[in-house]
Amino acid sequence: MSLLTFFEWLQYSSLLSAMRGSPWIFPLIASIHLMGLALIGGSVLLVDLRLLGLGMRHQPLAQVARDCERWLLVSLVILLPTGVLQFMCFAATKYYYMKAFWVKMAALALALLFTFAVRRRVVMAGETRMSSIWNKLVAGVSLGLWGTRPRQSRTPMRRKTKGSP
Repeated sequence: MSLLTFFEWLQYSSLLSAMRGSPWIFPLIASIHLMGLALIGGSVLLVDLRLLGLGMRHQPLAQVARDCERWLLVSLVILLPTGVLQFMCFAATKYYYMKAFWVKMAALALALLFTFAVRRRVVMAGETRMSSIWNKLVAGVSLGLWGTRPRQSRTPMRRKTKGSP
């Protein structure tokens, strides 16, 4: 089964038809998704600001990271299913052809990989074993990766018209 075939199957499934027919299901899903975004944004931002030395300086970095990681995982449990449901509520095949959608999905995968593979090791190593410059670099990369997702969500699709490049 190709990816396009899967997207077509999603678009025409009976669950989706019922969801699209309801005036309140999509707003409810979108509201829950936004709460998950607030949670993930807060948990990522707290750790990255701590890595930059801009907040919570009296708490150990590893403790801040452990506390925030719980909220990060909770937010992922909220975001992933509600994101899939939001995706399914619209024409799924439309997303298949949108470059911004694929950039957003790649950014999400890279941000998650970086957060759990690189940033976690840096924060758990402790402040004495990692240099301040390394901490700042990791925080900057993390903020850049996580910041790519909202920017891609707001990128309007340009329609080509006659005479446009």
